[in-house]
Amino acid sequence: MSIQQADWGSHPLLAARRVDFLDCPMHGLTMAETLGLAEEAMREKRPLHHVVVNVAKLVTMRRDGELRDDVTGADVINVDGVGVLWGAKLCGVPLPERVAGVDIMLELFALCARGGYRPYLLGAEQSVLEAVAARLQKEHPGLVIAGMRNGYFKPEEEEAIVADINRSGSDCLFVAMPTPRKERFLKKYRAILQPSFVMGVGGSFDVYAGKVARAPRLVQALGMEWLFRLLQEPKRLWRRYYQTNTAYALLLGQELRKRHFGR
Repeated sequence: MSIQQADWGSHPLLAARRVDFLDCPMHGLTMAETLGLAEEAMREKRPLHHVVVNVAKLVTMRRDGELRDDVTGADVINVDGVGVLWGAKLCGVPLPERVAGVDIMLELFALCARGGYRPYLLGAEQSVLEAVAARLQKEHPGLVIAGMRNGYFKPEEEEAIVADINRSGSDCLFVAMPTPRKERFLKKYRAILQPSFVMGVGGSFDVYAGKVARAPRLVQALGMEWLFRLLQEPKRLWRRYYQTNTAYALLLGQELRKRHFGR
């Protein structure tokens, strides 16, 4: 266990809110508590590695040991998917609310603008990255972006990119790459990355830039955001959602039997 992990692991809030569900540790935090930890990390210059878990990631972690290590090695693990939230509650695991990665990112943009913190944006296509920067300038004119780099680079370029991030003087790092690439990148370089708060945000840059539409709030609240995405790209996503949702239903059934009947 790294010094950073041991340090945050003993944080009173994280220690009190740590739970386990489907063999994965996670933290039962609200959005406000999560943002408070992020600001504490940036204010005090204490490295904090944040990840989120959803149904697809929990299922994939069962067969991908490296991804499991990447996720469980983080300091803060929030629940992103409503399916995880509902499943955990069925099993009697106390989780207060969904804390979606894209919402954390949006709240942190505003927090950075208010507090003078500087984000570094890594990932997505160059055109998406530029659209994100333009929208940030419009919505948060006082925000200073420490640096940007699109997500199309080779493994041999990673060290130079990490060096650029560290030279930028950024306080937080958002990595907009798919799973497991973003988790692998952050786990690999977390010991030398200088930004205090680091997190993977997946396709959140695409959403913020307007390339991908996000489900309406009612659809999100009903836990049907995955269906909204499926209807947008049925040919590409139907098999993935069918497999992960089916696997999750089976895992949840097994967990319920184990917790309620001891087998």
